[in-house]
Amino acid sequence: SRGTFIFPPAPSMRLTTDMIEWTLQSAPKWNPINVCSYHLQEAGAGPVLEIAFTLANAVAVLDAVKEGGRVSPEDFAALVGRISFFCNAGIRIVEEMCKIRAFARLWDRITQDRYGVEDPKFRRFRYGVQVNSLGLTAHQPENNVYRILLEMLAVTMSKDSRARAVQLPAWNEALGLPRPWDQQWSLRAQQIAALETDLLEYEDIFAGSKVIDAKTEQLESDALKEMQVVLDKGGSLQSIDYMKERLVSAHAERQRAIESGDQTVVGVNAYTESEPSLLESSSQEAAYQATDPESENEALQNLESWRKGRDAREAERSISDLKKAAEGTENLMEATLRAATAGVTTGEWAGALREVFGEYRAPTGISGASAPSQVSTRDIDRVRADLKALAKELSVKRLRLLVGKPGLDGHSNAAEQVAVRARDVGFEVIYQGIRLTPAEIAKAAAEEDVDAIGISILSGGHNFLVKEVLDRLAEQGIDPKKVPVIVGGVIPDEDAARLEKQGIARVFTPRDYNLTEAVGEIVELIRKAKSA
Repeated sequence: SRGTFIFPPAPSMRLTTDMIEWTLQSAPKWNPINVCSYHLQEAGAGPVLEIAFTLANAVAVLDAVKEGGRVSPEDFAALVGRISFFCNAGIRIVEEMCKIRAFARLWDRITQDRYGVEDPKFRRFRYGVQVNSLGLTAHQPENNVYRILLEMLAVTMSKDSRARAVQLPAWNEALGLPRPWDQQWSLRAQQIAALETDLLEYEDIFAGSKVIDAKTEQLESDALKEMQVVLDKGGSLQSIDYMKERLVSAHAERQRAIESGDQTVVGVNAYTESEPSLLESSSQEAAYQATDPESENEALQNLESWRKGRDAREAERSISDLKKAAEGTENLMEATLRAATAGVTTGEWAGALREVFGEYRAPTGISGASAPSQVSTRDIDRVRADLKALAKELSVKRLRLLVGKPGLDGHSNAAEQVAVRARDVGFEVIYQGIRLTPAEIAKAAAEEDVDAIGISILSGGHNFLVKEVLDRLAEQGIDPKKVPVIVGGVIPDEDAARLEKQGIARVFTPRDYNLTEAVGEIVELIRKAKSA
């Protein structure tokens, strides 16, 4: 769900288990991993999928450690006790509270029944939370303050399921990068809740609630069934395709519900009338923090200076030793630490392991979303008919849309949902996943002879990445006036205007929440380009 993979699943699991085993002996108070549910919810998972897939991932890791045979049975319980979790909290307060209760109950059962952990202290579900970013809106963004506060309460009101640590996003993250003041505002919500209210003075105020107990039991039961599906397929490593498809489908269902109005989002599809925002009114640029265009050059210069100052021979020797260790079966932590001590950079470390392990191109999940013929709303049917008419005018069977995601940012949710919706209306979609280079995107556009190109960028690197994509397209002989290039992401208005001057046909931001309308605009852009 997060997209931070580099290596194939098996070597990735080896790196994880090597690190866990090493910390058990060498840094026993260190929490080696956060088993992460946060990004599952951001990718569209409801509570059942979030619980099931997270616990299945935790089981996969612990099973791999156990099968490695390097941890004694006496030490294994302590190892289990050091596993922590990083969860999400959405806007449905009661459901989110019950989700955490179900998480804790199931983790207690799994650690006792599957791994024989008897000490209750080692079976505790220890977790931190970052509250939901998926629900933050660019429309009436001041409303996000309330959303963030309510989501925090979902994981702090109940003592028996209270988070050990809480991270809160800022009100303006759908507009751009938060400023220090915005971050401070979110921090104050935690401090007020902890220090001004009486929230921490009582035992669990929901203990004995029939409503809470019933909802918790239902989530626990449903999540256990879904988790068993993954385990029956061989576990998380063998179920990556299945889990990715389930996430993309769930996210697509959520998006359709918002577009249809079945799911209300205040300020977006209901109560959209608004007075001008005083938080944004002074100037658009003042509502968020601008990135420093020189920061990349400064980082590259620092990197070059670092490499010049280290012992080059020792660095090369440690990289060679790292490759040899990776080719064998020894724990990679010692070789990794020697490389770090020798001044080897993260990129060099990863590059060395790529040579041994190879690179992983993960499933996109879009093929598992509901078939286009099963998706029908008035708006989708209208765009579908328009696209079909355009294809007939151009004497082609289907128009082709390339969806590309350049850069190292792993957030693929938006690109996947655009690909799904474009396929829903009848486009032939070429989507090869994330972390592509601009050259790879341009080559695919030329080889597939596409009619339009959609570029998804969430990382804030839109200015230099889009320019490089356009340069590579020019090398392939692709003219953006004939093959429109569309860009989507959290992109400030002034940057959007700059990109359009460079030849981008349209810039979509989180304000353009209706994907069907967005895809309809792409059809019109193709029509104009073909008739020019």
